[in-house]
Amino acid sequence: KVIYIGNPLLRLVSKKIEVFDEKLREFVEELSKAMYVEDGVGLAAPQVGVSKRIFVYDAGEGIRVVINPEFLWKSEETVQMEEGCLSIPGIYADLFRPSSVKLRYQDVEGNFHEEELSEYAARIVQHEADHALGERVVIAVAAASDRGLDARLLEALGVANREVLTAPVAMVDEALTGALALPEGHLQGVQGKVGAHVAG
Repeated sequence: KVIYIGNPLLRLVSKKIEVFDEKLREFVEELSKAMYVEDGVGLAAPQVGVSKRIFVYDAGEGIRVVINPEFLWKSEETVQMEEGCLSIPGIYADLFRPSSVKLRYQDVEGNFHEEELSEYAARIVQHEADHALGERVVIAVAAASDRGLDARLLEALGVANREVLTAPVAMVDEALTGALALPEGHLQGVQGKVGAHVAG
């Protein structure tokens, strides 16, 4: 099950994968199934409560598996695109990110790959890598949402807009949980569908 904002696992820097075995392949299969069930285009292990540096995604050309991601470079040019997140279902926001990247990663066999990605695929892998590396992607999407969340979030936090992403994580999580009216028990993980934007 996908976990929601507020779960501390979403804020951890996940552990690098060192063992490439059948257990890992089975996990990749389950993670891939979960992504499609949730109508997402990407899903990272921390989003299902597993603090491992791995994610799957599908930019329209079939499932891709990325293990131990590392960006070798990101373009100076940035583009704005709508992003969502399975950990805050139904919330979307326009975020700026580098338009292209060069990604180094491993596959399920442990083989290394380097790949240049642009546009939609680049957007997805940056979002999912944020999850794997403990970046505040969930908070960033929620805080930048244009669906009326900003006003409620800022009021709950009592901070200026520019201070949202530098406010203490626990305080932001608590404010967002209240602003989104998340159900009780969301820390244990719940399922929620989102649309076919960059959602992962």
